[in-house]
Amino acid sequence: MRGLVVLPALLVASAAVAQGELSAGAGIDYSKGDYGTGSETTILSIPFMARYDFDRWKLKATVPYLRVTGEGEVIPGIGRTNRGRRGETTESGLGDTTLSATYGLLYDAQSSLGFDLTGKLKLPTGDEQRGLGTGSVDQTLQVELYKTIDRITGFGTLGYTNFGDSDVVQLKNAFHYEIGASVMLDRTDSVGASLYGRQRVVEGGAEQRDLTVFWNRRVAKAQRLQAYFLLGLADGSPDVGIGASALFSF
Repeated sequence: MRGLVVLPALLVASAAVAQGELSAGAGIDYSKGDYGTGSETTILSIPFMARYDFDRWKLKATVPYLRVTGEGEVIPGIGRTNRGRRGETTESGLGDTTLSATYGLLYDAQSSLGFDLTGKLKLPTGDEQRGLGTGSVDQTLQVELYKTIDRITGFGTLGYTNFGDSDVVQLKNAFHYEIGASVMLDRTDSVGASLYGRQRVVEGGAEQRDLTVFWNRRVAKAQRLQAYFLLGLADGSPDVGIGASALFSF
């Protein structure tokens, strides 16, 4: 897993000399739930995104601005922790930064079957003392399989995260998965649904399981517009979430 630490940096250097497509955008996400703590936490996230596509590579960086209201037991992206209640407060600021690199290992046009490999690196840019991050460097490796039949595309993901050391929460390495499908409505619009799950990452915490319904639109001047609604199916998830995002190509 150590190789993932340098992978995004090497790929960014490669992108500087490669011909490809650069896009950037932002989103807004709102979620709330008790995460098994008995008290509600609300999280507003405004992620800023940059993406570079060239050849078989997709490089992406995401930096979120967060506003978290709750009693301090919940950290965005982690859920319930063992930090203890601190009374209801609102904290805001930058969250943890995520860098990712995806390589298309296989795409067979005849069968419309594809297979991707993705490495992710999460950097501790959020203030862990205020619950805006974990203070750890985390590494994720995942494989993604997808196949299209007529207007329907089915997809599945299996990944593993190696969590680094944190001063505020003891994190356990965990597997995660996602399965789903989307349907093309016309040349620009598609709708779909996916089920995401992750093992518990904190002692005494709970696994995460979410059902997401989404809409995508690809238009001439934007790479993608997206909106979604999320329903939590396990104690480790928010009860509900809603969001939208847009990426514009240069």
